[in-house]
Amino acid sequence: MTSALPLLFSALPAAPEAPAAHEPAVPGAIVALFTVVLVAMVLTLALEEKLHAKKSLITGVYAVITIFLGHATGVIPGEAELHIGHETLSMPIYVSGVDWGVIAIILASSLFVDVTSKSGLFTWIAIKFTKASRGDPFLLLWTYGAMTVVFSAVLNNVTAMIIVGSLTGVSLKKLNREEKLLGFLLIEGLLTNIGGLLTLISSVPNIIVGQAAGISFMKFFFVAGPFVLVATAATIFVGAKAFRIPRLTREEEKAEAKAMVAGFDETDGIESWAFFKFGAVMSGLFIVTLAATSVIPVVQDLGMGYVAGAFAVVMLIRYKSEVDNFYKAIDWDLIGFFCFLFAIINVMEHAQVLALIGEGLAYIIQLGPKLGAGALLIASAVFSSVTDNIPLAAMLAKILGSLQTPSDSLLWWSVVFGANLGGNITPIGSASTVVAVTIIHKYNLKMSFGGFVKVAVPFAAVQLVIALGYVLFVLG
Repeated sequence: MTSALPLLFSALPAAPEAPAAHEPAVPGAIVALFTVVLVAMVLTLALEEKLHAKKSLITGVYAVITIFLGHATGVIPGEAELHIGHETLSMPIYVSGVDWGVIAIILASSLFVDVTSKSGLFTWIAIKFTKASRGDPFLLLWTYGAMTVVFSAVLNNVTAMIIVGSLTGVSLKKLNREEKLLGFLLIEGLLTNIGGLLTLISSVPNIIVGQAAGISFMKFFFVAGPFVLVATAATIFVGAKAFRIPRLTREEEKAEAKAMVAGFDETDGIESWAFFKFGAVMSGLFIVTLAATSVIPVVQDLGMGYVAGAFAVVMLIRYKSEVDNFYKAIDWDLIGFFCFLFAIINVMEHAQVLALIGEGLAYIIQLGPKLGAGALLIASAVFSSVTDNIPLAAMLAKILGSLQTPSDSLLWWSVVFGANLGGNITPIGSASTVVAVTIIHKYNLKMSFGGFVKVAVPFAAVQLVIALGYVLFVLG
């Protein structure tokens, strides 16, 4: 890809004191005040588990404070105006600040996956994978690893970890290999964040950065695909060595293991074969339609949120009298978290806090096309490891967008790779690693915060080195 540095530099502020051209000057004391609020929010999110508070509540509290301070200091107005043709609509500033396209994709995709899972399709696929391994622990690790990556890409990494992690516990118990459970679960947890890199809708940072950069579904897949393939193989290979998961060599062991997995019944979760087949067809169409959204007439103007919503509605017809049960199952904490977060970031933009961060980012960019992209990737990974990668991706996407960064710039990919892979450094770096540790504790296996970091850092280091080489020398 070609470098976009000349255009980037022309968009940067001439001096640290210079505000963005479209914003009035904000006194330094007010910028400092909002910077403190932003730092406090990030630190509070990092302590989410210790505070026993949900993400939505934390960001909700800071949204209330930020919006009040923004209006009181004159940084933001009380209302925003929306111009549609010759009509002008007024709405609260905190509503206009939300990226409703991202919200629509998350909400509708979650509904589609939840309803489709009732068909038994995902469980059927998982057990078929298990039987394909013939019960060999080494082959089972590769099979479950590949399944984790695929499920993380087409569903989401939390759902993938729950499905594969649960099946892993059952499978290893039947195979009398429970001593390998910790290694399997940790490797699967790390692979969810690699699988989360495969498509534009695999993870929330991808959606945010992809929307901001104008990266299409297919372009994202073809750029990220080769890295995901190499990183997956490297992670499983290192994991097999680290946790001593050997391949069966004796014929009697192979026959015994094969007989054990043959007892799994993939049809257990299928209540209706007609709905199973319908779910399989709709899942294929869902992926294909999302991939082709940018070239389908009319639909290309409505966006991926509309596509996901349309497919979710079609699937819900099967449960037309009990759709409310699916609405209850939606992760409203995540939806609320996003709405509050987008409102906060909107105020921070008006308060020129993002411009301040952008000036720091400018110095990183000025290190050079490759060195700057590499530094941004590592910085994104480090920050993602200690707090949620979603606020980081949202802020960096907003900043890079304000700098008019072209969609083919390496900087976008640095944020994507860094934000996703940083989740593999600590158990709080991503939602899927939190789920992985939860499943580990469910099976009474010992794994502390420090223990996770000690085991995960070598894997994360390998993944980040591969990512650096890929971004700088393949994409660059």
